Amino acid sequence: MSRALPKYNKRRVGLAGGAAAVALTGAVIAGTALAGESSEGGGADARTLAGPGTISCPDVASRLPAIPASAQDEVTRNLAQLDQQVAEANKRLVDTVGQGGPNFVQNAILGPLEDKRTATVNRIATAIGRTADRPAGLDSLATCSLDTQGDPAAPGQEETGGAEPSAPPTEDAGGDAGAGQGGNAGAGQGGDASGVGAISCPDVASQLPAIPASAQDEVTRNLAQLDQQVAEADKRLVDTVGQGGPNFVQNAILGPLEDKRIATVNRIATAIGRTADRPAGLDSLAACALTK
Repeated sequence: MSRALPKYNKRRVGLAGGAAAVALTGAVIAGTALAGESSEGGGADARTLAGPGTISCPDVASRLPAIPASAQDEVTRNLAQLDQQVAEANKRLVDTVGQGGPNFVQNAILGPLEDKRTATVNRIATAIGRTADRPAGLDSLATCSLDTQGDPAAPGQEETGGAEPSAPPTEDAGGDAGAGQGGNAGAGQGGDASGVGAISCPDVASQLPAIPASAQDEVTRNLAQLDQQVAEADKRLVDTVGQGGPNFVQNAILGPLEDKRIATVNRIATAIGRTADRPAGLDSLAACALTK
């Protein structure tokens, strides 16, 4: 038998070898993409990691004073809600791997989680404050962070966790402008002009009782913040057209807006309640809707 391969067999071996090389190269490229290790823009791709890390939050229970018996049930219920909020945020962190831009985790997960925690710790403080000294400073425990567990792509994740300040200030700037132009009305008109609708919220100011002089400045400041929050949400509605699934507006805009409004109306009620009867039922004015 001749040791030389026929020309046809040589070509077949060459083609097979070439195909194997292409397949191997494709596998390497695919593996690199899935690992978020692109040679360019690696930080922006960190969100595509299979292990996105976990969310870490300050412990609230250990920072509470003695809890009056009359408040124990309500405090326990709200502490459980804090745990549930973190569990839901961690689930969303896994479910949304690969979605959004470099600030997606901060804007769509950590930010809304902070708003929810702020509202919850305010409820805890209010429950204790009914029959004892209201604990101060619990709001400082609302902010959580993304723990990437030492992943090599941590710098990208740190950027999405808030080190990159570009996106939130942009929304704040838009909110200030909207609030200065009439808040809800200006923001709503902007939404309609873009054909995406506008966010409509119940009016809080008209539902307030007589405001004590000592609370007037704080109430005015928080009413302005409600307008700013709607302006920011309207701007986000325009900026994110076409993003996410069918529940994107509810989950990423209306839900977080409601959490912010709950925290704000609770601050209004607390300010009034220091020297007068605390207004009840303001939480029912927190939910907003999308109008076309």
